Amino acid sequence: MPVCCRYHNNEEDARASLNIGFMKILKNLEGTDENLNFVAWSKRIMVNTLIDEYRKKRNYQSRVSGKETERELDLEADNVNNDAESNIGFENIMKLVNELPEVSAKVFNLYVIDGYNHKEIGDMLNMSEGTSKWHLSTARKILREKLEQIEIRTTRRLVI
Repeated sequence: MPVCCRYHNNEEDARASLNIGFMKILKNLEGTDENLNFVAWSKRIMVNTLIDEYRKKRNYQSRVSGKETERELDLEADNVNNDAESNIGFENIMKLVNELPEVSAKVFNLYVIDGYNHKEIGDMLNMSEGTSKWHLSTARKILREKLEQIEIRTTRRLVI
């Protein structure tokens, strides 16, 4: 369920995805090896199910064009601090991730949390590697701005 919640903005959609993923796991369970790492295998099936659902919905979403040069991507991707979790907590960070544009949130989840590289993400989401990098950069930029706003609000409360 936590994996599904990272990819959906509401619990109802996450539960629907969880059910679809469990059905796939149960259908393929008979043909698996006894020495299989079940947790990793089931997580992989769940992530692939979520990506398949995204592809189905993709026709209804607006397309986002990518940055034109790799240099722009590199400039925006540098200087990323990851101290946020210790200050605000995982649940609050995931709420912020859910506020991102859908495609950027999916790329962020796949890259940062699930550990896929941009080529794999591009293949999964039918986009170029550069577009995947752009979405990650955009997600990081938006999250950085939101975290800075939270920090400013927290500082103001402490001053008052």
